[in-house]
Amino acid sequence: MSQIKLGSHVGMSGKDMFLGSVKEAASYGANVLMLYTGAPQNTRRKEIADLNIDAGWEYADKVGIKEIVVHAPYIINLANTVKPETFELAVEFLSKEIVRTAAMKSHILVLHPGSHVDAGVDAGIAQIVKGLNMVLDTDDNDVYIALETMAGKGSEVGRTFEELKRIYDGVERKDRLRICFDTCHVSDAGYPLVTDYEGVLKQFDDILGLDQIAVIHVNDSLNPCGAHKDRHANIGQGTIGFETLKRIVHDERFSTVPKILETPWLCAEGSKEKTIPPYKEEIALLRKPTTSIFNVFSIFILLFISYIFSSARDLVSSISRSVCASYSAYPYAICI
Repeated sequence: MSQIKLGSHVGMSGKDMFLGSVKEAASYGANVLMLYTGAPQNTRRKEIADLNIDAGWEYADKVGIKEIVVHAPYIINLANTVKPETFELAVEFLSKEIVRTAAMKSHILVLHPGSHVDAGVDAGIAQIVKGLNMVLDTDDNDVYIALETMAGKGSEVGRTFEELKRIYDGVERKDRLRICFDTCHVSDAGYPLVTDYEGVLKQFDDILGLDQIAVIHVNDSLNPCGAHKDRHANIGQGTIGFETLKRIVHDERFSTVPKILETPWLCAEGSKEKTIPPYKEEIALLRKPTTSIFNVFSIFILLFISYIFSSARDLVSSISRSVCASYSAYPYAICI
């Protein structure tokens, strides 16, 4: 299998800007990253010339980072039919974000489809389609808009694969659309990733096509499947669990797809402030090879042999440790 594309969301600020983003990602052992080109909650943006893009890519080449993903700000709401000024801002700002994404040499701009603000799903989808057609009709940048799968909180559009397909169906330049598959959101929306992983992916493939997944957000969830809450948990600390998340990270069908962690930062002991990024440890944990049933069986055979032939125990113990070390990410591996 080719090297897994795995990284996290990183910041971009200060004098270093993009160079600082790359340095942060490299410190986590990442080979891809995701960022916002400015604060996600507002329209304030530095000029493209001030983003330190060339220096960032020069450093990225040195540390093996070949690809980045850009996330559009949350203030873009193409689904709003209630306030015309909100929709107009969304169209204008999305157009600008595509230009900034291209300038940063990224080909993927992740976008939350939007919220219909109680106008209804049909009205929201129609408005999203209208907005995307307006934006893409005048843009020829080599950038995909990756519509994110949503948890279904409030009046979010995109909570089902069918809703995303309806957006696809209405957009004229479908070749410019892709999907961002968020594991937390998909589970919270009611798709049973844990109990029916292949069934969920087959359903997605039948409706949209697995080839449309351009980026995967790898997040655990604090809530049960179908909760429609959208609260991320750290890897292995939520209701999705380590095994399912590792399964999607190592799934050969997504070998060329960037996987991005958006898990919560951690608190130092005795503190309530989240100041410690978890990404270095989580990336290392997820990168480790998947332990096959054969390998687990081999370990137990070695244990059995060591019990029967006590004189060979030291040798078997050494071999067992080697096997376990290779698969230590497997949480139930037994080492002598």
